[in-house]
Amino acid sequence: MPALYTIGFPVISISCTCWVWLRVMPDGREMVLWLMGVVWATDTGAYFVGRMIGGPRLAPTISPNKTWAGLIGGMAAAAGIAALIGSAVGGSGAVLALWGGLAVVAQTGDLAESALKRHAGVKDSGRMIPGHGGILDRVDGLMPVALVLVLLVAFFGWSLTP
Repeated sequence: MPALYTIGFPVISISCTCWVWLRVMPDGREMVLWLMGVVWATDTGAYFVGRMIGGPRLAPTISPNKTWAGLIGGMAAAAGIAALIGSAVGGSGAVLALWGGLAVVAQTGDLAESALKRHAGVKDSGRMIPGHGGILDRVDGLMPVALVLVLLVAFFGWSLTP
């Protein structure tokens, strides 16, 4: 368990730093809302499409309920929300829809957190939100997407608006 704490603290710290960095940017409020919308749409779309269609499992040993259909549904929902929110703030909806691909990054964060919980032999990452996987289960998709978005902004000058 000490190794997980050694990994967890820097990961959470970096994520929090990314959120603050995104928020203080000139279009930071819109960027943060866009990011949350994309990740939440991913989770919601993946859940409903995965339940409705089912099919082959995405990572059965890590998270047995996640399906490939759910991932595709999450990506579609993320693309729709990315375009909708992006258009509302003056960006190109078509270009921003392509960033629905961040849904894959969100799902990767979700799977990584599930793998850590399985490794530690626990059902929840904490007791703050019992029955929901813990507090990290609520933000596991937001954390890596924030990092990727910071990298896109810092190295490629990416922005919601042209």
